[in-house]
Amino acid sequence: MATDYYSVLGIDKNASQEDIKRAYKKLAKQYHPDLNKDAGATEKFKQISEAAAVLGDPEKRKNYDQFGKADAPNFSGFDFRDFQGQGGFTFDDIFDNLFGGFGFRRGSRGKAGRDLAAEIEITLEEVAHGTVKNIPLSRHVRCTECDGKGGTNFAVCSTCQGQGAVRTAKRTPFGVFASTTTCNSCHGSGEKAENTCKTCDGDGRLVSREPLSVKIPPGIEDGMKLRLAGEGEAGTGDAPDGDFYVLVRIEPDDRFIRDGPDLIVEKPISFVTAALGGDISVESLHGTKKVDIPSGTQNNETIRLDGEGLPHLRGKGKGDLLIKVTIDVPKKISKKQAELLREFEKETKKKWGLF
Repeated sequence: MATDYYSVLGIDKNASQEDIKRAYKKLAKQYHPDLNKDAGATEKFKQISEAAAVLGDPEKRKNYDQFGKADAPNFSGFDFRDFQGQGGFTFDDIFDNLFGGFGFRRGSRGKAGRDLAAEIEITLEEVAHGTVKNIPLSRHVRCTECDGKGGTNFAVCSTCQGQGAVRTAKRTPFGVFASTTTCNSCHGSGEKAENTCKTCDGDGRLVSREPLSVKIPPGIEDGMKLRLAGEGEAGTGDAPDGDFYVLVRIEPDDRFIRDGPDLIVEKPISFVTAALGGDISVESLHGTKKVDIPSGTQNNETIRLDGEGLPHLRGKGKGDLLIKVTIDVPKKISKKQAELLREFEKETKKKWGLF
């Protein structure tokens, strides 16, 4: 039974040439023998290449749709270049898709530096005021002696002819496969220095173990990330440096519950204070505060202290401190206290005409 090329590429029979091209590129990247070492990947790559060679050629596709076969050459010697100029396919299109995104870009001068990341933990007090943390770090930085260039008096690299990369082609039973690697001679810059920098030995980078100082803004929330542009690994040549990402965690604080910029604290008070009113002391992030409890305060009632919370991260002002009042009922009372409470109860009933 003839192979269903449409099924191989995962497309329907009404697919456009652009659909075929897109499907092939996706599958070729997935099953290319240089990128996929799983058993069966090579055979799968051969199948999708064969399917694309037929469906990517309008004449071959017409024959295939009509007769279930294509007047095509023996596909065991399939070459990427068979696509060139047919249905919009070019060798460079396929090459870019297969090898783009693997740390190398054609025409680049060097390799971009890696991004780095770290996690830090800060207290609620540090959230309130902001802080600066020094993060221990080992990373490549640009050599200050040669400004990251690796030397002086540059000339075009003779190994890669100034391209920064070396392309090789290998013929296999399944066709010619191209691979591209960063030029080892110039480290991807496309140029070589006549006078090599002795400080970095021509690499343009040095290993630094200096801690990185990170400023944490007031009001930051748990789980937020800070991005420090260009503070990651140094790139080579004129490629950009990587970034540094800091994941911020807030230490739990048993005193408060955080609700955005607001802080919530539970405060038990006596029945007498709730009934008659009075002053109590409440701890805040800005010191001890005296709070007036109005007479007749009810259980679980909330008293708000404006501006005693955390700073707004993206705005002016501060949140509030919310004091949730709970009335503490004593488990044991004296005989005298019991007599007074019964007298209180009598007076209350008399007031409301209950007897």
